[in-house]
Amino acid sequence: MPKKQIQRIAEKKQRQIKFTPQKWLVSSPPDSTLDVIGFPETCGLLNAREIEVANTSVDVLLEKLACGKWTAMDVTASFYKRAIVSHRLVNCLTEIFIDNALTRAAELDDCLKNTGKVVGPLHALQISLKDQLCIEGLETTNAPSVSCVSWIGQYAEKNAVLVDILMECGAVPFVRTNWPESFNNIFGRTTNPYNRSLAPGGSSGGEGVLVFLKGGPLGIGSDLGGYGSYSEGTISSILTPSQQLYSYSLRICGLYGLRPSSSRVPCGGVVTPLEGQDYILPVFGPMTSSIGGVKAFMKAITRAKPWLEVPLTVRKKWNEDEYNLIDHGSGKDLCFAIMWDNGVVVPHPPIRRSMQVTKAALEKAGYKVVDWKPIKHRWDIWSAGSAEEIMITTSVTGELIIATMELENSDAADSITAYQLWQLQKMRRDLRKEYLDHWEATASETGTGRPVDATICPAAPFVATPRGKNSIQAMSKYINYTAVWNVLDYPATIFPVTTVDPNLDAKKSPHYFYDGFNKGIYEMYDPETFKNAPVCLQLVGRTLKDEAVVKMTEIVNAALAAAK
Repeated sequence: MPKKQIQRIAEKKQRQIKFTPQKWLVSSPPDSTLDVIGFPETCGLLNAREIEVANTSVDVLLEKLACGKWTAMDVTASFYKRAIVSHRLVNCLTEIFIDNALTRAAELDDCLKNTGKVVGPLHALQISLKDQLCIEGLETTNAPSVSCVSWIGQYAEKNAVLVDILMECGAVPFVRTNWPESFNNIFGRTTNPYNRSLAPGGSSGGEGVLVFLKGGPLGIGSDLGGYGSYSEGTISSILTPSQQLYSYSLRICGLYGLRPSSSRVPCGGVVTPLEGQDYILPVFGPMTSSIGGVKAFMKAITRAKPWLEVPLTVRKKWNEDEYNLIDHGSGKDLCFAIMWDNGVVVPHPPIRRSMQVTKAALEKAGYKVVDWKPIKHRWDIWSAGSAEEIMITTSVTGELIIATMELENSDAADSITAYQLWQLQKMRRDLRKEYLDHWEATASETGTGRPVDATICPAAPFVATPRGKNSIQAMSKYINYTAVWNVLDYPATIFPVTTVDPNLDAKKSPHYFYDGFNKGIYEMYDPETFKNAPVCLQLVGRTLKDEAVVKMTEIVNAALAAAK
């Protein structure tokens, strides 16, 4: 990379350091300390109240802020302290705008004191944002598959639509977080707090680890379903950090998250080199430590009428009847389907065990569970020119594409013709029809007179991947456990089930491998390496049935809790 661009990166990092209060910096444990989950509460920076604040769920936090028991100023300062400690541990932040956030918090406290009313349903809630959502006066330098050095020094003239809506709802945006794939040329690598030798997933990995370390109560991630630079197709980002919202970070970090239907949460005013791409629409969604936080976010955003700002957003407020499962027997005789594997890659032992645990819990709670037969999970739509956009963006400065994001396919940077794109879009349309028919046909198995109410399946075949080029390429090669729902535009939640236990999850030879690729993915697994890592699954519903998906996730969560 040219020296001029290296200097720009150094200046950008200095600006980040400048806005970090030195009094909140603590000495980090040595790099040899891999598990840093407990460090924020033992480092000596946080007092008992601040620890209590960080361990409070979103719905309870909102109640205490609304009644004035806790002030916005105190809670914002508490989360800032913990966010900065988290950043020192795993390098998860890109922007720290403490003055703006504390000014906002003071205004909210004054409003509550003077009027006795909250500003909105998210009054004084601290929200972290993936570094893609524009905030007026701040730089936004991250984009799919690469951090863009050429964007350093470009300051947003206005907020993203979602940021404006969050503030109208009373929220306090307070930091932005690292991506893509949580390793880039400007901010460097984000690591996994369970084991810092592991990746946190991506591309919302910074969000995932920040929320998991309780450096923020709720984060906003994005999900696109993939980048054209990968030969296999897609990365689903909300669903894996919460496992790693939005997908890899959700799964890997053991959080709750929702990949909403593409038209529910507004996407206007974000930075991307994929402008104009609409054959798989991007989505933004919440990542948090409780399913109640997911519900609070979706209710607030959809009731704010985002379709008045972004025309692609569907005119649909949060629907309480759908949340109460009016189309699903009011939740009394639900039938869930479990997809044990997708016919392409058999998941690792702890994921298989988590599905067995979930099935047993649901049956104990009185629900029916049937097997889901997967179809066409090798299907691929992602090949149309997104790599070319990335090449154009990085060529401005001579920025290198980092090793973990090298093009898997030498032809990936080539554009396809309009006709070829039309054929891909036809394939997508045909696949959606096939899946519709496939889902409807399950009515013959449920005993309820309805098709299955939701499908439960892995979010990936592994719980995490080691850091480095080979593991990230393996992750990017096989994300079709989530990518298929992006293509179909089905809403899906991530929810935690258990953790890896080497005694229960020993590496055994499975009964079969579908092929050599499947075997290679299985060989990545080592029970000691992934010991205590969270194991999450996803619950999938049908297009625009986001409310029902949230409710059924609550039901599954309750069944799991009761079965312990």
